[in-house]
Amino acid sequence: MNFKLRLTPSAKQSIKKIKDDAGLSKRYKAVKKALRLLSENPRHPGLQTHLYASITGPSGEKVFEAYAEQNTPVAYRIFFYYGPAKKVITVFAVTPHS
Repeated sequence: MNFKLRLTPSAKQSIKKIKDDAGLSKRYKAVKKALRLLSENPRHPGLQTHLYASITGPSGEKVFEAYAEQNTPVAYRIFFYYGPAKKVITVFAVTPHS
């Protein structure tokens, strides 16, 4: 079941920042791969997707966290919610885990 990814301006900016930093090329590849897996199957085991209960989407949507990297210091995470339409995932943050 494929989903269309909708990236918010802040998510696009974060991805561009990672892409433009030569020192983060490995991380950029991991984020790209994770976004591809997310669009193909949000429950892919490699993403370790789980509910992130601390926040909700703009209309009260459940927010989820997916791993772009694992077992890495400052590993990148992708935050998203389902919507605004069926088969659409809105990615609103791509950020290093602290």
